[in-house]
Amino acid sequence: MLAALPFAGMAAAQTYPLWIGSYTAGPSEGIYVHSFDSQHGTISSEPLQVVKTENPSWLAFSPDRKYLFAVNENGLGQRDIIGRVTSFRVDQAKGTLEKINDVKSLGTEPAHLSVSADGTHLFVSNYSVEADPGGTLVVIPVDGEGRLQPVSQVKTHRASQVHPERQQSPHVHSAVESPDGRYVFAQDLGADKIYIYRYDPAAHPEHPLSASKEQPFVQLPEGSGPRHLVFSPSGKQAYVTLEMQGTIAVFDHADGKLTLRRTVPLAAEDFKGQNKAAALHVSPDGRFLYATNRGTANQLVVFRIDPDNGDLGLVSRHSVEGEEPREFTFDPSGRFILVANQNSNAIVVMERDPATGQAGRITQTLPFPSPSDVKFTTSP
Repeated sequence: MLAALPFAGMAAAQTYPLWIGSYTAGPSEGIYVHSFDSQHGTISSEPLQVVKTENPSWLAFSPDRKYLFAVNENGLGQRDIIGRVTSFRVDQAKGTLEKINDVKSLGTEPAHLSVSADGTHLFVSNYSVEADPGGTLVVIPVDGEGRLQPVSQVKTHRASQVHPERQQSPHVHSAVESPDGRYVFAQDLGADKIYIYRYDPAAHPEHPLSASKEQPFVQLPEGSGPRHLVFSPSGKQAYVTLEMQGTIAVFDHADGKLTLRRTVPLAAEDFKGQNKAAALHVSPDGRFLYATNRGTANQLVVFRIDPDNGDLGLVSRHSVEGEEPREFTFDPSGRFILVANQNSNAIVVMERDPATGQAGRITQTLPFPSPSDVKFTTSP
C-alpha cells in the first residue's frame, strides 16, 4: 500500500512536508508526500512517500494534525465506482502517512470534506456527476484514534434545474463549519443555494445536523453554481465562489445567517472567454483573498480585504501558466503560492509579496499528473 523514500532534508528549518492529492485515471497513484524548500520556493523533484489510493482529490487534516483525511472521488466509469473516504495517521516527525481505514461515502464523486473543530465529525460532499443518485451531504463520525465510522447522516437537496446539463440534480460541492462551530454551510452547485445546518453533536452525536430554523438556505442567482466558502478573519463576512458565473459572492455573516452584499467578477470587464471559478483562500496574514478562475482564463485573482467592513477590492490578476487551476495553497512562510494545474499536469510555485498581496515570478513548475489539491499542515 505504501511506498516510502528517505525523508532527506526535512530537518532543515525552512523545509516542510507537502501533501499532494490527485486523480488516478492516468499515471498518478494517489497521495504524494514531497518536501518544500521555503527559502527558495521549490518542491522536491522526487516524492518522499507515495500512498496508493484511488482519486484522493481533496485532503484535510484533523485539528491536532495527527490525522489526514482524503475523499476518494470515485464513480461510474472508474476503476472503483464506490465513493469513499480514507483516514491516515500522520507521522509527526517525518510527515509520512499510515492508512487507518476507509468507509463508503454513500454517494459518488465525493469532492470535498471538512473536519469539525472538535475533530469528531467529517462533513463530506458527494458531488455526483450523474443525476441519479444526485449529490448529498453526509456526516461521518471519527473516533479518538482517527478511525472513521460508517456514515451516520445524509442530507439531500432539490436541484434548481436551471442549467440543462449541470443542474438537473443536486451537486453538493463543499460544506464548512462556521467560526463559532455552531453551524455548517453546504454549497450546492446544482441547487444554486447554500444550505445552513445547525451543528449540535452534544445533543445528537449520530445526527448532529439539523436545518437552521432562522435561515435554512440562501438563494443565489439562477445558474450561478456555488462552489466553495471561506470566512473573513473576523468571521463577520463569508466569501463564496460561484463557479458557473465566474464571480465571488460577498456576504455579511452573523449567528449562522448570511446576507448577500454583492458579487464581484473574477475576470476583467472585456473578457470574452469561459469563466469557471474554483478555489478561494484568505492569505495567512488575513489581509487578502485569492481565488482561481479556470475555464479559458486560468488566472489567480487577488483581492484586498477591507479591514473595516470585509469588502473586496481588486488588486491584480495573474496567469497560472497552466490549465485548470483546481486548488492552491500558501507555504508556511506566506511568501509563496503553490497552484495545482490539473489539466496541464503541473504544480506551479509563484512568489508572493506579503505587503501588496501580488503574485510574482514563478520559481518552479513541477511536472505532476492530474494534481487536485496541495496542503501543508500550517496552511489555511
